[in-house]
Amino acid sequence: MGTVVLAILTDIEGTTSSISFVKDVLFPYARRALPAFVAAHGGQPQVRALLDAVAAETGAADDQAIVAALQDWIDQDRKHTALKALQGLIWEAGYREGEFTAHMYPDAVQALQRWYAEGLALYVYSSGSVAAQKLLFGHCEAGDLTPLFSGWFDTEVGGKRERASYARIVERIGVAAGEILFLSDVVAELDAARQAGLQTVLVDRVEDYPQPRSAQETNGHRRVTSFDQIVPAA
Repeated sequence: MGTVVLAILTDIEGTTSSISFVKDVLFPYARRALPAFVAAHGGQPQVRALLDAVAAETGAADDQAIVAALQDWIDQDRKHTALKALQGLIWEAGYREGEFTAHMYPDAVQALQRWYAEGLALYVYSSGSVAAQKLLFGHCEAGDLTPLFSGWFDTEVGGKRERASYARIVERIGVAAGEILFLSDVVAELDAARQAGLQTVLVDRVEDYPQPRSAQETNGHRRVTSFDQIVPAA
């Protein structure tokens, strides 16, 4: 894989975890729970600030209209900071109450544990909020995996398809860009990371992508179908 790897930065959805878990479990749960959550917690300063931000952007006149706008954003899979934060709060309650357990591919769990034991620094970069990331890794089928990670990044650092986002992450991690390996199922994200100097691997899971990406579609990124095939030191 070229230069030695000191840190691994991983995406979540479609990489460590199935796309269907987020799409078919988390998103519908948040959509269903939004009205009751806003009714119960809309007066809390943290929640109120998020709702007011949505109202300012959409022109929603009351909480019912705000909820409707948020549900529309969920349907559109919009990556909005206020929505992500509210979803995180709702998912926290769902995890705590045992409504669901986060999916994690067994090969990802084993590799992350192995890399951690080998002394590699592990980081997460996902469009979901940092709070939501920690909830997912903290309540997955394999138990609490959060102690494995040295840091967490969401879209506060920038969009995942922007080179500058990865440059900021490199600065915060504090090692050379070429010593960081980024794992994702999205070629455009890998392109941006490569432009910033990171090493890259395309995770192309048959469960999430039944039609394998061709050599042309990978755009030069190494393609694997499992974390078992990733050898950072190679």
